[in-house]
Amino acid sequence: MKSLAEMTQALRKISPRFANPWLGNLGLNNPGLVKAASFVLAACVLAIAQSSSPIQLPEVRLDAAGLAPRPIEELTGTTITRHYALAWRDLAGALESSQGGGLSEEFVGFAKDRLLQRVGEQRQAGVHVHIVDRGHHLKAVFYSSDGAAMQLLDQAQLEIQTFDGNKLIDTQNAPHEYMVLMTPGADRWYVRDLEEVSGKSF
Repeated sequence: MKSLAEMTQALRKISPRFANPWLGNLGLNNPGLVKAASFVLAACVLAIAQSSSPIQLPEVRLDAAGLAPRPIEELTGTTITRHYALAWRDLAGALESSQGGGLSEEFVGFAKDRLLQRVGEQRQAGVHVHIVDRGHHLKAVFYSSDGAAMQLLDQAQLEIQTFDGNKLIDTQNAPHEYMVLMTPGADRWYVRDLEEVSGKSF
């Protein structure tokens, strides 16, 4: 995809071909109008290109019924669901590429430290993990009275494939259950701890 500047330059080169005296009566020979039209067209092309490759997030459903000691607000529930999905997308990307840089947005504390260690061990061993994520059912089990922490139980449907280069050496295709601790930041909820409580961890 060409940059906005490159597309604008190309449009400027071809615009003289359309110069015609009768267009002047409509104001279409105005350089300023041509420049503005160039930017609008380039922006539309870029918007279409971006919309054709949406961010793929795993499905996350949150059940907060009977949550104590305080109920969850609707906006908080929406934010937690979205950022938990983003966290799993980033986790899957880090294990696929054996690079931990993408974990900086959604993970903090023990969760981030543990995952960075896992990625480092994986890179040293020369293997990588591919996760087929079929969704997460989050059950909120505790929400602190000051709103500073939430504990959740995640019942995840995952297929975890381990590769040595291009060779598949192990596949796990079973439900996984995780205990999750999330804490709020300025504009998001972070995964502070993520620990498997059943099955074999990735």
